[in-house]
Amino acid sequence: MGDWLAEHAWAIWFSAAVLLGLAELLSLDLVLVMLAAGALAGGLAALALPGLWWLHVLVAAVVATATLGLLRPTLLARVRSMPGYRSSVSALVGRAGRVTEPVDAVSGAVKVDGQIWSARSYDESMQIGVGTEVEVFELDGTVVVVYPRHQAIGES
Repeated sequence: MGDWLAEHAWAIWFSAAVLLGLAELLSLDLVLVMLAAGALAGGLAALALPGLWWLHVLVAAVVATATLGLLRPTLLARVRSMPGYRSSVSALVGRAGRVTEPVDAVSGAVKVDGQIWSARSYDESMQIGVGTEVEVFELDGTVVVVYPRHQAIGES
């Protein structure tokens, strides 16, 4: 069994690379694909030098670390600067929610997409009662700025 593993270490590395690549499709975080690149490099090292398992591991670790540290930040910056990119938090803008604690110009709480958010009203003179359906106008740090959904902005 040990001889077979030593002779076919490349297959184990390549299988790990494929599994990590498939798992990346679920996470879309560009971490697992970098580990897959390391596993692929380890597999190539195993093909070239089959008996040196410590070298396979070293090559895989160096490539995974290098891609995580050098390539991933560059790719993430490029993705985040693409037109139309919205983070999960900025995607809240325009979403509907319901007031759980009265909302005024300073404080309040709303439930949006199943999560409770601190909130304040768009119009400083407006008070929005519990149960009112609201829409997220903008984000101010971790506070959502809302207005009643069935009322035009600026309408009293």
